[in-house]
Amino acid sequence: MGCGGVKLTLDYHFLVYPDGDTQEAPVPLRIDQLVDLNGYPLSSPLPLHRMIVYRVFKIRRRSEIGEERSFYHLELVVGAELRALAR
Repeated sequence: MGCGGVKLTLDYHFLVYPDGDTQEAPVPLRIDQLVDLNGYPLSSPLPLHRMIVYRVFKIRRRSEIGEERSFYHLELVVGAELRALAR
C-alpha cells in the first residue's frame, strides 16, 4: 500500500484460448470456473448444452513494477461433459 492506503498496482486479466489467442478478461477468474466465449462466468446447470463453454485449467501470474497480470488458460468443454452440465 502506498501513501494513505492507496493501492499503487494495476491489475490486468487475460484469457488465453486453446489456439493461443488472448483477450482481456472482463473479471478475475478461478481454477475450474466455467466461462462463455467472452470470458463471463457461467453457473451450473447451464441453460443449454449447445453453447461454447470453456473451463479455466491454469492461472499464470506475472508481476512487474506497478502491474499484476493474470493469464487464465482455457480448455474447451465438449460432448458428454457439456451435456451433463446442462439442465
